[in-house]
Amino acid sequence: MPSDTGIKGDVARRAYVNARLVDPAENMDTTGGIVIADGRIVARGPKVTAKSAGNGTPVTDCKGKLLFPGLLDMRTFTGEPGNEYRETLATASEAAAAGGVTTMIVMPNTDPVVDDVAIVDFILRRARDTAVVRVAPMAAITKGLKGEAMTEIGMLQEAGAVAVTDGNKAVANAQLLRRALSYANDFGLLVVQHVEEASLTTGVMNEGEVATRLGLPGTPPAAEVIMLERDIRLVELTGARYHAAQISCAASLDLIRTAKQRGLPVSCGVSVNHLVLNENDIGAYRTFFKMSPPLRSEDDRKAMITGLADASIDVIVSSHDPQSADTKRLPFAEAEFGAIGLETMFSAALSLHHAGEVSLPRLMSAMSTKPAELLGLEAGRLAPGAPADFAIADPDKSWTVEDAKLRSRAKNSPFEHRTLEGRVLETVVAGRTVYAYD
Repeated sequence: MPSDTGIKGDVARRAYVNARLVDPAENMDTTGGIVIADGRIVARGPKVTAKSAGNGTPVTDCKGKLLFPGLLDMRTFTGEPGNEYRETLATASEAAAAGGVTTMIVMPNTDPVVDDVAIVDFILRRARDTAVVRVAPMAAITKGLKGEAMTEIGMLQEAGAVAVTDGNKAVANAQLLRRALSYANDFGLLVVQHVEEASLTTGVMNEGEVATRLGLPGTPPAAEVIMLERDIRLVELTGARYHAAQISCAASLDLIRTAKQRGLPVSCGVSVNHLVLNENDIGAYRTFFKMSPPLRSEDDRKAMITGLADASIDVIVSSHDPQSADTKRLPFAEAEFGAIGLETMFSAALSLHHAGEVSLPRLMSAMSTKPAELLGLEAGRLAPGAPADFAIADPDKSWTVEDAKLRSRAKNSPFEHRTLEGRVLETVVAGRTVYAYD
């Protein structure tokens, strides 16, 4: 966990009892409680009760609700610095807290780009002053995200960057990415790539029958597969740790599985959107469903669920990408890509558990334990000594996504007006409650 996030632990001692504890880091799914003090967890398990917490310790009865490690979102775009009208670190953190996310990993696609030590420092200082959850930046792989010259990876890591990526841009130059992988490997730093071959990414939705029917140009899954296959070859050359930020099709999943079977240090994520939505949801040209990578076929969506369930896919991300009404309330072909997701990631993902497709511990692992492990952070566990970052949720509570109630500054949610099942009731960061359901 970055030590300079400005999140100071609450010294108060408190106990949460009678909860369904789910801690994927230790394969725990049991009834019990936790005790927190000084911003850390000091006790956890079935033996934690109101009586064992000690006299004078405030006790919260969770009444059988879920208590799990705070979620860690590996892919959050904001507008700060430079485009604060889209989203600030403060508003993004409020949305994150409402969705049970206690750590946001923010992307370098800002103005100026996070490609310099001073900008990394700005992000950390700004988060310290305004954010209610932990914030850590990924720095750019290339200067200005132009794909031409590599950044000072070692210095950026020393300043507080937890990984390097060009965000929603792929590094097209193979020699440059090979060099970046080699340098990052020297520092043990994860390289995160947006896997799309730009020359094939000319459409506005998935290429296929639905695109033809809507009269829209499509982007084939091959655009993703070609880039991913090339990158895996570069991992073979360098031995560096590599993470495909989002995969969206069955062919990409096959590549990841094969690479892992061969022992290559590769991992991948999938956005919650690609787990619960498909190309048919675009319907009557609904621009809130315009994303990169595009929503794929139902067969691809089912493949993503299978890959998540068997842990071939490592993490779930919100891919939170706020856009203003000016860039979304346009004809589909002209609208910007992107959708918000911090506040809905947990509830949308939980639909897979309700449908019996993915176990609850596996879902929690993909949104907390595994991303923390990939980034080398303390988050994602409930063990004694761990930061007191956790959330309490009612998995059966239904709620309707209404733009007026969303905490994000932008309102471009693909789940707008949809009823989701599962609601975060309380989010705690470093022992402090930063969100409580009204």
